[in-house]
Formats: sequence, structure tokens, C-alpha cells
Amino acid sequence: MKIDKMLMAGALVLVCVCTVGRPVLANDSQVPVRDTVTMVDLGATSCVPCKLMEPVLASLKKQYQGRAAVVFIDVTRDHGAAREFGIRVIPTQIFFDATGKEVWRHVGFLDEKSCREQLNRLLSRKE
Repeated sequence: MKIDKMLMAGALVLVCVCTVGRPVLANDSQVPVRDTVTMVDLGATSCVPCKLMEPVLASLKKQYQGRAAVVFIDVTRDHGAAREFGIRVIPTQIFFDATGKEVWRHVGFLDEKSCREQLNRLLSRKE
């Protein structure tokens, strides 16, 4: 990690420039998952809309097993992930293509049908 200094509007601002390719979570896993379409849900186990996402994520994990990664990150336990992904509101879902490029982001509860549409669109690109 490198710290750069910038002068903006008369104030000294420190900017953190991350030189690492993919964020590494507290449990040492990389997100997005390498060479895999990935959906990341960033939330907390204590947040009501986040709890509503739990059955959606469980269903998606079963439906897309072996084809796409569905990952939940509890930002109350992994503060670095919240900073790394620029999370301001939870839940936030981020969809990555197989190259690791973020292609779509949603803030708030996201129904299963909408999640499937995004995953299917990304999987059809991969083939």
C-alpha cells in the first residue's frame, strides 16, 4: 500500500492507493473469486434487510453451485472489506464477471429473481 499526498482546495489530503489486485478478506479468501462469476453481498447479521437476504443467498448458492460464487461478507466483522469495496449502506450486492471486473452494484434488499437475472447475464457472457 502506498500513501500519496494531494493538495485540494488548500487542504492536505492523504490518499491511500491500493496496489493489490483482489481484496483479501479476514478469512484469507479472495473476492471476487478468481476466474468465476461472483456475487458478493455485503451486510451484517444484525441488519433487518440483510437478514431478508439470507434465504435468497442460500437458494442462489445451491442453484449456482459450481457455476458462480455467491459470497456473504459481514462488514461488522470484516471492516477492511467495507472500506475496500466502498460500502456506505448495507446490504450492498456487487456482481463481478469472470475476469474480476465489477459490472453491477445494488444497494438495499435485492430479490432472488433480480439476482438470478444478473448472474445468468454474466454466465452467458462467460460461455
